[in-house]
Amino acid sequence: MDLSVTSLLYFGALLYVVVQLVRFVCADVDFTLQWAAAFGNKPEIKLRRKVVWITGASSGIGEELAYQLARLGARLILSARREKELERVKHCCLSCSSLQEEDILVLPLDLLERDSHEAKMKSAIEHFGSIDVLINNGGRSQRSLFLETSMEVYEALMELNYLGTVSLTKQVLPHMTQRGTGAVATVSSVVGLAGAPLATGYSASKHALQGFFNSLRTELTEYPGITISTVCPGPVQSQVVHNAFTEQLGKPIPAAGDQEHKMPTARCAHLILVGIANRVKEMWIANQPFLCMYYVWQYMPTVAWYLTDLLGRRRVQNFKAGLDADAAYFTRAKAS
Repeated sequence: MDLSVTSLLYFGALLYVVVQLVRFVCADVDFTLQWAAAFGNKPEIKLRRKVVWITGASSGIGEELAYQLARLGARLILSARREKELERVKHCCLSCSSLQEEDILVLPLDLLERDSHEAKMKSAIEHFGSIDVLINNGGRSQRSLFLETSMEVYEALMELNYLGTVSLTKQVLPHMTQRGTGAVATVSSVVGLAGAPLATGYSASKHALQGFFNSLRTELTEYPGITISTVCPGPVQSQVVHNAFTEQLGKPIPAAGDQEHKMPTARCAHLILVGIANRVKEMWIANQPFLCMYYVWQYMPTVAWYLTDLLGRRRVQNFKAGLDADAAYFTRAKAS
């Protein structure tokens, strides 16, 4: 009898491990966000009628967030540099939802013009009266080797991705602390947790954001109603590659390459909203095998360095051969 009970316990434990392994292999989010998606608060309930300010809303993840939030019934502040594109996004939001014209404010904003951020904040408050969620999504990526990249590119990356984001947050956060409630979600990157070749400046700016918001979160423990979240996506189908910095300011990317292997933008945006609705502090969002690398970096850094060197070498080789940097993980360079 005792042997049978012991066998059942061993079998149950083994079955549990197998189930969790299968869940991990099939997952595209970390375990916390996976649980929230299955059993947590639903975005359509928690975010309905909330006022959400999105930067970088004219394309990519920001644009998709706007569409999904509109369908959920959230009121929107859409910001980016290109006003015409913001108007297009607003029109699409109105077409795909029951929102009215006054429920969406187009607020052109340049993260580099930090002196204008206070006035933009006042305009947002005048229109809606409050801001419930700030999604810091604006920024640009990089595709260039350090030895070939000018210092002006590194200055631009830090000014835009880091200081611009901090500046806008500094304007919005006092409003939230005064009300005692709110959420600030900042789109970082997998390279905000681990380095990657061809993105030294971009990675540095995202590491800076991680450090800043992790520290800020601990400063706000007296405000339990305020959530500070960082979002760390892996490769996502978006415009980030098309708009990336190269070795010289103003020099465009020759070609973005195939993005079919990347996570669909709609899936990434949905998971971000799930995380915000459930007050998840840090979100890991990526298809496999990229998601696995998050855990390797977290728990086995020595192994992670070996794998990063191996894959990074291929990435650089393929970049020099004219292939897309992200697709290089799946494509070998042709022999010359």
